[in-house]
Amino acid sequence: MRVSVVLCTYDPALFSDFRAAADSVLANTHPAELVVVVDGDPALADRVRGTYASHDDVTIHENDENSGLLESRNTGAEVADGDVVAFLDDDARADPEWIARLVAAYEDHDSLAVGGRMTPEWVAGRPKFLPAEFYWLVGVTHRGFGPAGDEHHAGEVRNTNGSNLSFRREVFLDLGGFDTEIGGRKGDNKLQGGETEFCARLEREYGERVWYDPGALVGHKVFDYRTRPRWLAGRAFWQGYSKRAMESFVPDSTGEESAFLGLLLTRSLPRRLAGLVRHPSRERASQLLALLVLTGLVGFGYVYATLRYRSAEPDDG
Repeated sequence: MRVSVVLCTYDPALFSDFRAAADSVLANTHPAELVVVVDGDPALADRVRGTYASHDDVTIHENDENSGLLESRNTGAEVADGDVVAFLDDDARADPEWIARLVAAYEDHDSLAVGGRMTPEWVAGRPKFLPAEFYWLVGVTHRGFGPAGDEHHAGEVRNTNGSNLSFRREVFLDLGGFDTEIGGRKGDNKLQGGETEFCARLEREYGERVWYDPGALVGHKVFDYRTRPRWLAGRAFWQGYSKRAMESFVPDSTGEESAFLGLLLTRSLPRRLAGLVRHPSRERASQLLALLVLTGLVGFGYVYATLRYRSAEPDDG
């Protein structure tokens, strides 16, 4: 099975991180085509060519202008020639067995889409106040994700993180790729959910979900600024906002988020409270407080978006 890994990059300041991501793909035990999409920066494109042009298994495409992450991913899938197209971000690193695990899942389960688990690479150290239930704020698979609320258990899910997600290329192109109106990394657009919308479309059209293999690992670099309380608070708000906005694109798309909220309230919160009572510590107390605050901020973002979308609806009266 031929796999093409699409790696998009746009920021020259992340070139060393981009190289680490690209090299991790090329070092995988299962050979793959690496498709690099440089988003609207000619100087960066020249630098990428100078580094990888001699590699037979690397395809380099340069966008004429900044198009955003989702459109760049779509372009990469069109340029690719693999049976499967997988996506990796330029601040991530693939485990040496990542591609082999994806291929095995396709062959064993006859899947149309396969994703894996994101693990944290704390650049400035793990923030002790951040509960594992909210690692999704920093692009890492969180506690409670996956079938039966267990991130270490394989099975079908709605979608995985966009930096560890793959599709049969023919199916991806047949569905028209990601909806570029939803957002992606372009300018100040904070709306997220391109993977959610596409995977909901996949399920609607093909009747299949994403097969999740927790052993298909990708490490995500969590930079210092992403561990600061103010950044995390803003991220939580905008994630809540995005969840409500996604309902405009995909009705009933927040089922997994509702289930996760239920787990937070019925399992995580009682366990953390009991643990704090039995073994009091500053770290346990700060994580319990952070869990409550972040949950509230996600809810506030959702409510704010609900009110905003209602006010934007036309008045039939």
